[in-house]
Amino acid sequence: MKGRAVRIARIATDHGPRPVVQHGELWREIVDPFATNLAYTGIDHPCSDVRLLAPVQPTVVIGMAHNGSPAERSRPPQAFLKSVRTLTDPVTPIHLSSQLGQIHIETELAVVMRHTCRNLVAADIPAAVLGYTIGNDITAVDQIPLDEMMTQAKNGDGFTPIGPWIETDLDPTHLPMAVHVNGKQVAAADTGQLARNITEILVYLTHYLTLGPGDIVLTGCPGTFATVKPGDTGAVSVDGIGTLTNPIH
Repeated sequence: MKGRAVRIARIATDHGPRPVVQHGELWREIVDPFATNLAYTGIDHPCSDVRLLAPVQPTVVIGMAHNGSPAERSRPPQAFLKSVRTLTDPVTPIHLSSQLGQIHIETELAVVMRHTCRNLVAADIPAAVLGYTIGNDITAVDQIPLDEMMTQAKNGDGFTPIGPWIETDLDPTHLPMAVHVNGKQVAAADTGQLARNITEILVYLTHYLTLGPGDIVLTGCPGTFATVKPGDTGAVSVDGIGTLTNPIH
């Protein structure tokens, strides 16, 4: 797989979730999406007939705080953890509690790790990253002043849709990003506006914690957010990957 573009996903089947790679109009089942050389099971699925799931099942989901503009380089890097129970699939409805107050959806480039790593240096990063997907870092913004650790703001059920798939060959430096609510674009930016790039983020994070296969790093929101309410449909997109859509209930 290394050195060529591969689109990896997880799909629902009658035998449970299966990792797959896209080949034209087919999703082809694979044994291990993290392997350097992919092994195929011989089972194929027409792209038109599958239901896409979150492309990985991470052990760790971590997001970069105040990383949304070059001006924020003046602040020290910081990150927050999100429960893996916040993960949800493309198209799955997000159910909001009326007690949370204002809710934002946020378009973020999400890094998917390939293998277990700690204390990465810049030269290690290409081999450590499986690829990139889209993360929607849903945030209950009225809860932030009440909890500086952001547990209340970031950890609602379904507060981290990811997908629709992973692109393994993508330059993350300057990817246009956008937010749509009910089909209307309401915000747009570029990954180049992030305070710190992928290499800086992963070097910083792995200095303090171990990341492993399938773990997700949300890189930050460069103004790509919008307020949503029940009845809306939120869509977050990153050029080179696609669009992740979830109805809000």
